Amino acid sequence: MTHNRGPLKRNFLTYLPLVLFASLIVALDQWTKWLVRTNIPFGGSWLPEGWGWLHPYARIVNWANTGAAFGMFQNGNTVFAILAVIVILVILYYYPLVERTDWTLRLALGMQLAGAAGNLVDRLTLGKVTDFISVSTFAVFNVADASISVGVAVLLLGVWMKERAEKRGNQLSVSSDQLSVISEQSSVSSDQTPESETIR
Repeated sequence: MTHNRGPLKRNFLTYLPLVLFASLIVALDQWTKWLVRTNIPFGGSWLPEGWGWLHPYARIVNWANTGAAFGMFQNGNTVFAILAVIVILVILYYYPLVERTDWTLRLALGMQLAGAAGNLVDRLTLGKVTDFISVSTFAVFNVADASISVGVAVLLLGVWMKERAEKRGNQLSVSSDQLSVISEQSSVSSDQTPESETIR
């Protein structure tokens, strides 16, 4: 008895780029968080030797976050874990519907998926998210947070590029129509014979 594995194989190949890309970011996110938790005491900070002058502007810290990205809405770990699962499911549903040529949207979805999954792993295993990148007085964040933010930027860039391409296409279409009208008018003018030449 044979089984038709065509749709299954097609679905696997459709999700493969998304899963591989997101998995790389999640792996980087989890590895960096593990390094921070292993080598820096909670609440402490670290900079390479000789880089102390950079401390007021940027440093690596060991901090915990029970809220959303960048430390917003604290003490909502369960709520944000549920929201992360919903976001992941929506992305997995929507991704196959995206055209293969729309690389900006596919890239943005991959980064959003990785960011949501990376922080979800922390919420489920630790009950809190490890944040460690501290820049000046800006909120402390991690690789997953950065992935979400860059994903939003890529999405906005894609929308801007699409709108620009559509405007350019419309302008070319209008120019083509104008040339067509001018060509028709020229053709009509050349077919008409002046009265001075017809009356002898």
